Amino acid sequence: MTNMSKTADVKTIAAPTCGRVDNCVSGSPGKARIAAPAGRGAWLLLGVAILGEISGAISLRFSEGFTRLFPTAVALASFVLALYLVSRVMRTLPVSVAYPVWAGVGTAGVTLIGVLELGESLGALKGLGVVLVVAGVVILNIASGKKSGC
Repeated sequence: MTNMSKTADVKTIAAPTCGRVDNCVSGSPGKARIAAPAGRGAWLLLGVAILGEISGAISLRFSEGFTRLFPTAVALASFVLALYLVSRVMRTLPVSVAYPVWAGVGTAGVTLIGVLELGESLGALKGLGVVLVVAGVVILNIASGKKSGC
């Protein structure tokens, strides 16, 4: 079955039905196809991607400019994992939702760890900035009207 149809010499591509292996990723016959995560699975992967981003950012602090091997390796691996997972999530969730949630919640998480565990200060402006980032993510989600995947 194909996602392409021809109507009056105009080709249109139907939106994929995510979560179904045969519709989400096109490929050559005989090759395995990987489905995009659907619904809650996309949000779960996004949560893991956020944890990867937070882990990477905190590890950067301890890498001392990439001069310490273990924190550098953790930072690089965490960021690679986070980028891979958020790219998978974007196959299901719109980029206007997935990326701001990933970046915004990651920013808030790094700030929270910095203040609570690493002794960084939290002044009024820094706190307001984090609140505005989180509020922006919430507003974008409400404005999108899209609660989950396809």
